[in-house]
Amino acid sequence: MPTIFDDLLERFHAYLAGVDNEPVADEVARIGWDMSARALEPRTLACLDYLDRIAELAPAGAKPLTRFVADHRDELRWGQTYTANEFGQSFIDNYGWLEVFGMRGHFDNDEVAAGLLILGPDILYPDHHHIAEEIYIPLTGGTEWRMGEGDFNVRDAGEVIHHASNVSHAMRTGKEPLMALYLWRGGPLAQKSTIGPMIDLRDRG
Repeated sequence: MPTIFDDLLERFHAYLAGVDNEPVADEVARIGWDMSARALEPRTLACLDYLDRIAELAPAGAKPLTRFVADHRDELRWGQTYTANEFGQSFIDNYGWLEVFGMRGHFDNDEVAAGLLILGPDILYPDHHHIAEEIYIPLTGGTEWRMGEGDFNVRDAGEVIHHASNVSHAMRTGKEPLMALYLWRGGPLAQKSTIGPMIDLRDRG
């Protein structure tokens, strides 16, 4: 009998399969979706209070996933990479992620990590970078995203955002919360991001 985790993986897969983007389609085709489940104890976070609003804001194609996550929030294991000492308590109260599959997720995968990020309203996730290549797909709109030394730009729900290895990026929410689907590949799948812009040592005299 399917568990809620099987249903979560199915809805996650179904959403990704519906994204009209060649790199995403290629990645979905490469992923082996018959994954082994991992037994994890549930963990809740303060940012889960935004899940009902996120489910309201999400476009039709994302609602089966966002509504399911909102309804089963207390049965899932939510995580945080940072601490209040690093970013302050306000950030911690408005931040969290759910790894659906990967090295720490509800399903075991040592090649790709994927899940959902939540940021509450009026939150800056400062410049950070990591070795893994990353694809983000916002499931809610209105958040500003920055890549490298560029400016912040509002990205729509469903827009595909690609960060190459070690490219700095940042997010800044407005009056509404963000949920974004993420895919990591090609690097350590449980690496803690390095905070601050990527510095090219070749630029130093």
